[in-house]
Amino acid sequence: MKIFVLLFCLFIYSHAVKPYALQFTGVEVEHLYSNGKKEKYIIERNINAKCMNISVSAESFQDENIANNIPNECKKTVVKTKGVIQPLYINDNIRTYSEIEVLNYIYTKILKDPNNYILVDSRVKSWFDFRTIPSAINIPSEDLKYDEDFEEDFNKAYKNLGIKVLDNNKYDFSNAKTVVFFCNGPWCPISSRSINYLSSIGYPESKMIWYRGGMASWESLSLSVTKPLK
Repeated sequence: MKIFVLLFCLFIYSHAVKPYALQFTGVEVEHLYSNGKKEKYIIERNINAKCMNISVSAESFQDENIANNIPNECKKTVVKTKGVIQPLYINDNIRTYSEIEVLNYIYTKILKDPNNYILVDSRVKSWFDFRTIPSAINIPSEDLKYDEDFEEDFNKAYKNLGIKVLDNNKYDFSNAKTVVFFCNGPWCPISSRSINYLSSIGYPESKMIWYRGGMASWESLSLSVTKPLK
């Protein structure tokens, strides 16, 4: 009996998907666009063959070499002068995730239990429609604060988070989902602002996770993103 159990455990272990391997095997998800359209994606590293032989050296990263010798498909540019550089951690209770952990979260949590786990893009709708991580939903930071002119957006945001809105600014967090928040990059304060606000009204910090790297880090590693919504 002990031998059978040992063999069974070895079989499970050998066939388990290790988190770091997901960047190579890919994660198949379905993304819901803001217009209601659904599309299947495989989240993986999409490395163009033209970029495989570019050496990682000081010379390769010189402006002149990038302008003249690096194919357009291999250039990654990002505005780095905006925003405020964020710390690595928000506080001791809120975990910070890397890309591998986000991939594993999508694979092991969202795909298996979407009613209790979500990935949230905290940016405004126009950014979400332009490009986001496949399977993310859009809950703009500003929708978390009640505004009578945008009451529908407020109620939708809290419903997506699994929060029941009560009277007199009171909330029921008994069915609150576990959430990974992200925005544009390590200099973007929007996702941390969402986390801090939700924490201030009582959202369990153990159920909030921060992907600090955001879209800048995600795209810099050639991970899959959605198509612009036209």
